[in-house]
Amino acid sequence: MTTPPSARSYSGSDFYCDVALPDPGALDVVHEDERVLAFHHTRPFWSVHIVVVPKRHIASLTTVGPEDEADVRAVLAAVQQVAHAVEEEHGAAAVLTNLGAYQDSKHLHVHVHSGPRR
Repeated sequence: MTTPPSARSYSGSDFYCDVALPDPGALDVVHEDERVLAFHHTRPFWSVHIVVVPKRHIASLTTVGPEDEADVRAVLAAVQQVAHAVEEEHGAAAVLTNLGAYQDSKHLHVHVHSGPRR
């Protein structure tokens, strides 16, 4: 799948709310339910690179509050499912989230990746 034009030129602070969630049809989706979207990263850093995001805006793992419990549980369930599939297919998987200055998009997201860096 090619990177959608909107992803190539995006320079805002919340790619997920601004680009990914409004148009999941432009993405290579691996999981979607009422609370979560998981898709192959539009600018992958690893040979296998999937990102899992809540559909409702949550800024970061460190901003999660009691009102976010159902969404975070759904994200973790999806991360588990995606990571299991990646591990089964590729023999290994890693799970990562970034915080603060490391977090380019200010929307909670979890990377599931495997293989060498691109």
